[in-house]
Amino acid sequence: MAALQKSGLYYPNKMGLIALRSLEEVMGKNGLRTILKLAGLSRYADRYPSDNLQKEIDFAEISAIGRALESMYGSRGGRGLALKAGRAAFPDTLRQFGALVGVADLTSSVLPLQAKLRIGLNAFAQIYAQLTDQRTGVEERGGDFIWTIYKCPYCWGRHDEQQPVCYTATGLLQESLRWLSGVREFRVQETACIAMGDPACTFLIHQEPMS
Repeated sequence: MAALQKSGLYYPNKMGLIALRSLEEVMGKNGLRTILKLAGLSRYADRYPSDNLQKEIDFAEISAIGRALESMYGSRGGRGLALKAGRAAFPDTLRQFGALVGVADLTSSVLPLQAKLRIGLNAFAQIYAQLTDQRTGVEERGGDFIWTIYKCPYCWGRHDEQQPVCYTATGLLQESLRWLSGVREFRVQETACIAMGDPACTFLIHQEPMS
């Protein structure tokens, strides 16, 4: 793979640590070690990022892992693993950052489901606003929710893709909605992607759960 061209935009080390642990959970330590080498990130193979909030995980590193997954497992297989890793990362993300934005007890609230989703999605967007260089917006259209990433780490530096590539973000959203709704599944569809030439990465969250 081509050498990384740093973006100058960052996630905190703690989020990088969560991401690598979730990938290890999905594909095993040896599989992750291979992916990190392919992505040009071998330094993380034996020493994961520190458990702190210093912003040192460049967006380009996050994107490189996605590219490496697709290079090794093919488009379908790599994106499937990224989706699973995103879902696996959510519980730890919630434990580490949920209290920061006041959502830890949201599932026990008597609020209607739509209100829980609205509060939860906006709270999760605030986590990224406060701790990362990712910029995220949430809005409602006809009862559906639109989650928009204006500076996206998952497709940073990728161009001319034929379909959206931010499957880790899709997985994170799917699992967050499952938690907010009390284990119901929601359809999350990335309808626009910076890697395809769009101005932002946009995810449509359908208001009606699938189950």
